[in-house]
Amino acid sequence: MIPKISVFGLLAALLAGPAMAAAPAPIVVCYPGGPVNEADATAAMDAMLRVVERVGQWKVNTLTSVFTAKADECRDLLAEKKPSFAITSLGLFLEQRTAHHLLPLVQPQMKGSTTERYQLVASQGKFGSLAQIKGKTLGGTVLEEPEFVKRIVFAGKINPETFFELQPSRQALRALRSLDKGELDAVLLNGQQSAGLASLQLAGPIEPVFTSEEIPLMGMAADSKSTTADDRTRMTKALAGMCVDPEGKKLCDLFVIEAFVPVEPGVFEPMIKLWDKGK
Repeated sequence: MIPKISVFGLLAALLAGPAMAAAPAPIVVCYPGGPVNEADATAAMDAMLRVVERVGQWKVNTLTSVFTAKADECRDLLAEKKPSFAITSLGLFLEQRTAHHLLPLVQPQMKGSTTERYQLVASQGKFGSLAQIKGKTLGGTVLEEPEFVKRIVFAGKINPETFFELQPSRQALRALRSLDKGELDAVLLNGQQSAGLASLQLAGPIEPVFTSEEIPLMGMAADSKSTTADDRTRMTKALAGMCVDPEGKKLCDLFVIEAFVPVEPGVFEPMIKLWDKGK
């Protein structure tokens, strides 16, 4: 049985090897702060890669990947493996895009959208504004990347490392339960985590105290120097066909993904400007 992981985990499982080389370097797959362990990620990848190979017309068992849930390990793997394609968080893409000539290729589409909003949530009625949470404890999986939170989620207006007392978590549910018990003052959630709030059974109601601007979902990127336009087109088409393939659709439905869509020109430019502004 394929373990249930997040949309980022599904992307990690889908993308595992460039089209053009006989023995390609493995795709570097980075899911910083996420709950997916290496064994679960590997099992999911093995199941899903077979579909990607068939859709993209690769030979069976030719696509490979290497996975990490740690941001520092991801940086090391990108430098060591020099992959032609990579799956990273948006923060790592923005940080590493120049060094590795990263060009975004596809985004996941969920509920008709390829963007998300981050929310900082707290117990209902406890805080009236973000300013009132200054110095309080903040949990969440996305805190693994404080520079991303500072530059993109808070658009450079708040430095989370000095504004809050950070308590990163590997699981959003665990952080929310700690919030429910009063062990945390607030939790920062990404869009997928926020969408799952309605299904949780918490003792007390929670509410958003802060909501970010629209932030594009990150999918797969290519090294524009080590891949050709044909290589990138082939990979993009293979992923675009994933959710319409009979077997692939089952996997997409499992993770509530409607489609993988090619990145439109300029989609990530506002994020790049925000990131560079924060240097």
